[in-house]
Amino acid sequence: MKIRFWGVRGSIPAPGPETIRYGGNTACVSVHPKAGGLIIIDMGTGLMHLGNTLLPGPFGKGAGRGTILLSHTHWDHIQGLGFFAPVFIPGNQFTVWGPGTSPNFLEEILEGQMDPNFSPLQSLKNLAAGFQVRAAPCGEPFEAEGLTITAREHAHGATTALAFRIVEDGRSFVYASDVGQPFADTGPTPETIAFFADADVLLHDTTYRPVDQATRRNRGFSSYEDAAIVATAARVRRLVMFHYDQDYTDDDVDEMAASCRSALDAHGGTAIELVPAREGEELEI
Repeated sequence: MKIRFWGVRGSIPAPGPETIRYGGNTACVSVHPKAGGLIIIDMGTGLMHLGNTLLPGPFGKGAGRGTILLSHTHWDHIQGLGFFAPVFIPGNQFTVWGPGTSPNFLEEILEGQMDPNFSPLQSLKNLAAGFQVRAAPCGEPFEAEGLTITAREHAHGATTALAFRIVEDGRSFVYASDVGQPFADTGPTPETIAFFADADVLLHDTTYRPVDQATRRNRGFSSYEDAAIVATAARVRRLVMFHYDQDYTDDDVDEMAASCRSALDAHGGTAIELVPAREGEELEI
């Protein structure tokens, strides 16, 4: 499978000259299985750019099919939906898997974003594409686009978010953004280690430097130190840094990447490859 980054920032978009190397769009990642198909993880503002690249293919002709995985419904993870060009083309079909006790609950949240006070679109039903909304079952694998996907809930501030483990032919990609469990003091839980264990690629929230995280614990994000600790404990092969704080410049992210590399080495993860996510870059498993 191929993994491509379309948005790597957290909380709000941060475009400008100081974020041009890593990118300023909010969370969006695409997964392309080897047999074809499309999985989109989170619908931040990076979704707009992904949508534009899809138009020359089936999605531009109303023959596109895709699966969307939502970690949670904070604005920075859904605000790209109304600017995603394929949803305005009749015939395209999307299945949305996300948090919630029922499909109706999740659909109501997405509909709320389309309220006329927030959006001129007014309703999901005004989008030309078809949507099937489903509640992701935690701990129970399901199939999408020929891949096996398992969701797991983790703390995120006053709420929760979903992590996803995606498997193709024994190779695994774990997406874990907005992780509000600081590991540096107590260590990751056995359940967390088991979910991440031996992943070929672990994309993990690295919103903060530890010194900044210490003053913002209630926001529910991880530091690069947390990511290094859990990646080492889970024996992953590659760790991808993700969801950088909107106030960090590219130079800050460079510094965080160097510090994260040192943290991995200090915790016994010298064999783990470190990849700071950049918009437009692609990994292959």
